[in-house]
Amino acid sequence: MLWRLLRTYLRPYRRHLAVIVALQLCGTLASLYLPSLNGHIIDRGVATGDTGYILRRGGLMLAIAGLQIACAVAAVWFGARVAMGYGRDLRAGIFHHVGRLSTREVGKFGAPSLITRTTNDVQQVQMLVLMSVTMLVVAPIMSIGGIVMALREDLVLSRLLAVCIPALAGSIGLVISRMVPRFRAMQPKLDRVNQVLREQITGMRVVRAFVREPAEAARFDAANADLTASALAIGRLQALMWPTVMLMFNVSTVAVMWFGGKRVADGGLAIGALTAYLSYLLQILMAVMMTSFMSIMIPRAAACAERIVELLDTVPAIAAPATPVVPAAPTGVVELRAVEYRYPGATAPVLSEVSLVARPGEVTAIIGATGAGKTTLLELIPRLADPTAGAVWLDGVDVRDRDPDELRARIAVVPQRAFLFSGTVASNLRFGNPAATDDELWAALAIAQADDFVRAMPEQLAAPIAQGGTNVSGGQRQRLAIARALLRDPRVILFDDAFAALDLATEARLRAALAPRLAGATTIVVAQRIASIRHAAQIVVLDGGRVVGCGRHDELVASCPTYAEIVTSQTEEGAAA
Repeated sequence: MLWRLLRTYLRPYRRHLAVIVALQLCGTLASLYLPSLNGHIIDRGVATGDTGYILRRGGLMLAIAGLQIACAVAAVWFGARVAMGYGRDLRAGIFHHVGRLSTREVGKFGAPSLITRTTNDVQQVQMLVLMSVTMLVVAPIMSIGGIVMALREDLVLSRLLAVCIPALAGSIGLVISRMVPRFRAMQPKLDRVNQVLREQITGMRVVRAFVREPAEAARFDAANADLTASALAIGRLQALMWPTVMLMFNVSTVAVMWFGGKRVADGGLAIGALTAYLSYLLQILMAVMMTSFMSIMIPRAAACAERIVELLDTVPAIAAPATPVVPAAPTGVVELRAVEYRYPGATAPVLSEVSLVARPGEVTAIIGATGAGKTTLLELIPRLADPTAGAVWLDGVDVRDRDPDELRARIAVVPQRAFLFSGTVASNLRFGNPAATDDELWAALAIAQADDFVRAMPEQLAAPIAQGGTNVSGGQRQRLAIARALLRDPRVILFDDAFAALDLATEARLRAALAPRLAGATTIVVAQRIASIRHAAQIVVLDGGRVVGCGRHDELVASCPTYAEIVTSQTEEGAAA
């Protein structure tokens, strides 16, 4: 999974990667040549007192060191650009893919997990890319080059490499093997902390209203303590890494000095060569250490990559057909033919054998008890979900045969929970029509009965709106959402209980203003109040996901017991009030 993710999103940066490898090769070869030059200075310059040789070789060392520094800086610069670009592209890919998923698929992962996968998981893979181009590329060059140069200095002393390198790699590998399962378990715990925190921030009013702060604090503490325990366990293992590395470095240095000193005393090895050999040994061990540290990052990045690929491999249930059909003459007629909708794994369908026709210039109302399937029915029309049986037709074409973007461009939806984005009143309204002028915005606000409170704001159309519209009331959010939908100038407009937060007087004015504006559009209204729909041209009554009545108000009162019961209950409530 990790290799697939790296291969896919690093493909545009192949030239940059080639430059990085060339720079790292050049810089590492320069660093490998420096100990040999230093040894020559000691043996041929210091030992013989040849100052000229020392100055010439010293100047060469400075030039090579400068080249090494330049290559290292350039490699890190290119590496950072590649890693940041990789992270940007991967986050964009995830974001656009999630935007194509249906509500059901988004709910399968959950918002907290999607946020973690887009941020922390991408960051872990991105950090692996950065460390790979700065460390992992260097390690094999340095280790192989160091071994070759060490063998050139002294073959007898090089037998120590067969002991030092496996000892360091084995000790670090033992620590890493214990860290891998803990890394894999850490990401879901991070998801859990994100989930609890997001729920508490979103539901802060409910928490305070029910005085549940202590219980919620305890719930967060439990999730946080679980994550902390995993992080501490990993931290304790990581704390063993550096002492282990330093121990092996020091033991190896002592071994080289001990056996090398004897060879110097025997005349089999020069002091400069011993110094160079010691430097090469430390470079080899440093390369092993870098590889080991990368081995720590790879398991966590691999676990994150699996989560990202799982998300990217999720095929959207709502996809454009290979050859979309565009209706020759858009009529605005909406028709449901024996529609059934069943959630995955559900024992019974939410909708069953639902058939109806909604025509332009008429208001089609849908009413029923909670859970009757009213909102689900509306979601099928703009193809936010596909029916499991039957078909939904618009303009004489099955909506599954049309491009989803083209289909939704003809439909405006006012959802049950009006959601506003952070920005201004104008930016939220132009979500429905980016090209709308200020005059068109005010006209839509006037129809939606929202111009009065917008004019009362100091900045008016430029008034700030908080995320979710939390700085305006529920009724104001609904009216702004209605104005946003009107700016779309739709052929079909769907109101999903969009008048629930309005008082009866405001709703009456709103319905009177909407009538001429939507005279040529197909209007479908989901409502709970009889007063909101009693004048509709067609009222569809749902009960248990089935159509149990269809007609005008007076007809249904006489012929549909379910509708008559709703009317009676609301009449009695009004009388009691």
